[in-house]
Amino acid sequence: MQRKAIIIGATGLVGQHLVKQLSELYDKLIVIARRPPRYINASMHFYQVNDFDNLSEVFASVGVDKTTDAFSCLGTTKKQAGSDEAFHKVDHDYNVCFAQLCLDKGVENFFLLSSMNADVDSRFLYNRVKGETEHSISALGFTELVIFRPSLLLGKHKGRPLESISQTVFGLISPLVSESLPLHPISAKRVANAMTMSAQEIYERRKFSDYHTKDAPKTTIIENKAMLSMTRVKS
Repeated sequence: MQRKAIIIGATGLVGQHLVKQLSELYDKLIVIARRPPRYINASMHFYQVNDFDNLSEVFASVGVDKTTDAFSCLGTTKKQAGSDEAFHKVDHDYNVCFAQLCLDKGVENFFLLSSMNADVDSRFLYNRVKGETEHSISALGFTELVIFRPSLLLGKHKGRPLESISQTVFGLISPLVSESLPLHPISAKRVANAMTMSAQEIYERRKFSDYHTKDAPKTTIIENKAMLSMTRVKS
């Protein structure tokens, strides 16, 4: 059986690492983005979408079915979006729309990049919207929904100077700080590693199961500390 994956948010900090890893793990990788990812190989099928309001139109032509795993690393900031409403549209509405389109095509496994402290009751917009997105996608009923909640992401990210400064500072001190601390920063590549490892674990667990039997929906949340642990290089 050909293994397929589909991803949105492929050009972001985590997404650009995840694209490369998924292309090496899956027989076919479908990328939906406004611009091509930096890394492209023969297994990739790129679909350009200039406006995510038209995502359903693009979806009509992609070959997604129950053999496909879906990944979302789509996200922005209020500053980039321009307003609270625009931020909510990108981080919540587009993600939920993508998830629903995947589910309608028979996708059973969904992997969502969220954030530490995601909480529908948070007084902070960013954390609240992340929490709402988790809640909305959890309610859809995927067979396997895995949510990843990283702390501060380390890596090069254009257009976010304050984050770049923070990353530089934390990048210098992080080797001196125990990874057992929940707020320890994590590299975007390690988050992508955790997402790929989780997808492979589910595949290995289910490949000999009866796919005609519908399992009860299951949601797994992988916090920052767990991602650091599962991606730690053993000496």
